[in-house]
Amino acid sequence: MKIALIIAGMLLFAGLGSFAAITYQGSEPELTTSYLYPQQRELAPFELTDQNGEIFNNDRLKGRWSLVFIGYTSCPDVCPTTMAKLTAAYQKLAPTINMQVVFISVDPARDTQAKLLDYINFFNSDFVAATGSHASLLPLTRQLGFVYAMVGEGQNYQVDHSASMVLISPEGKRYATIKPQASEIGKLPQITTANLIADIAELDEHYR
Repeated sequence: MKIALIIAGMLLFAGLGSFAAITYQGSEPELTTSYLYPQQRELAPFELTDQNGEIFNNDRLKGRWSLVFIGYTSCPDVCPTTMAKLTAAYQKLAPTINMQVVFISVDPARDTQAKLLDYINFFNSDFVAATGSHASLLPLTRQLGFVYAMVGEGQNYQVDHSASMVLISPEGKRYATIKPQASEIGKLPQITTANLIADIAELDEHYR
């Protein structure tokens, strides 16, 4: 009798374990173009200056989602395309999700405060544009998984930089990376506006 009870208990425990595993797996967000970090980490202290001449630091990331990407205002293709997509996505997401879009310029020599202000106002004045010295930018961009490098000489140099985005949680932690994906073999990877909207909505729901 005791053996039967022990076996029944083991079967019940195994069944509950399987149910818990199924429940946990089912709770994972269904993402198209994003990667959810299994462990969210706070960013080390940083300080930049935004388009209004105000300090932009860790405190400005608290209390709402922050969608961050890097670039520069003289960028001929990736940055204006990304900004246009973010403007469209923000219009869809902002009514239901508390979030901000943060553009970090990695070209501080040319991207002055006035230039950042004009650039961001052209797309959406609600967005944040911030920059700082390379001594401030490099540690922050590395934490976020971004890379950048100056290419060429003189005033017409280009800046090679990551095309991905990072979503920072309302707690100020690195939460997910949104990466370009190729829809077909041979096509350039990109982040579509539809996938961006769907993934952020899914990540917000999962966070709740």
